[in-house]
Amino acid sequence: MNLTIGHLYPDLLNLCGGRGNIQCLMKRCLWRGVKAEIKECSLTDKLDFADLDLVLLGGGPDQQQYQACSRLRDFRNEFQAYIEDYGVVIALCGGYQMLGHYYDTEGGRTAGLSLLDLYTKENKQRAIGNIVLENSRFQLPIVGFENHRGRTYIGDNRPLGKVLYGKGNNGEDKTEGVIYKNLVGTHLHGPLLPNNPHICDYLISNALERKYGQGRLQPLDDEKELEVNQSLYKRFVG
Repeated sequence: MNLTIGHLYPDLLNLCGGRGNIQCLMKRCLWRGVKAEIKECSLTDKLDFADLDLVLLGGGPDQQQYQACSRLRDFRNEFQAYIEDYGVVIALCGGYQMLGHYYDTEGGRTAGLSLLDLYTKENKQRAIGNIVLENSRFQLPIVGFENHRGRTYIGDNRPLGKVLYGKGNNGEDKTEGVIYKNLVGTHLHGPLLPNNPHICDYLISNALERKYGQGRLQPLDDEKELEVNQSLYKRFVG
């Protein structure tokens, strides 16, 4: 079995530990005998989502995010079709926010891709610090680091998790991130996946299930990873 992982615009969207997440995906595939190929996509490339089994969309400085979002509009319909067909996506921080309808700031409104029914508004106070989530579908908590001024409102969408510690989507409704079909969007970075091997395996399993109809994964020795996960949970939640 093999998977092609598309890393969208890593030269622009490079502030959220994207390459660390890519390496985690690669290693956890390799350790199970799954061949993983990385396809880095630049602004000049034509995106063909039919060639991709898993997509990572990171975050970056505002100007670079505007560039990436503008370019992605050229492939919006293809990206939407991929998502609706249960294509696997992990979107981080600014990459997560640009999937919504818009991002409001004091300078005006920036249009998003409208791939998900959500929107973001800038807040004067930055949400920054460690964050811990729980989601009943995962046996382990989700831990990470958030650093964003945007307050994201996801409406009736399903969140990635309930906030146990930290701010999350907007600091009001105790939600963080979003799960839509096989898409995961979140403000967590750091990078996210090495501290949360269960989320990494969730993405890999969904990609294999979609491609081969068989997503069952062999367990790995995650003793060190779980020690880090549990240490962060106990430190901030108790």
